[in-house]
Amino acid sequence: MRKQEIISFKADQRLVEALNKIPNRSEFIRAAVLRAMDNICPLCQGTGILTPSQQEHWHEFEHHSIVTCQECKETYISCDHESG
Repeated sequence: MRKQEIISFKADQRLVEALNKIPNRSEFIRAAVLRAMDNICPLCQGTGILTPSQQEHWHEFEHHSIVTCQECKETYISCDHESG
């Protein structure tokens, strides 16, 4: 069994009050962090910034564009090449 570690973070009063209302705060926080990690951008790894090398690779996607879905209004990468 792996040893568990305690990780702490700062929270403002409103967050503290909200978390105090949750029966199992630790489990809730663990689950929230794991869900957030599953949704990290695969390019920037959650930093919100592409390195110069990543930007060079991004520009190689000349047949791709960033579009907004008309139904859900989310942004995604679309391939402009038609399937052959």
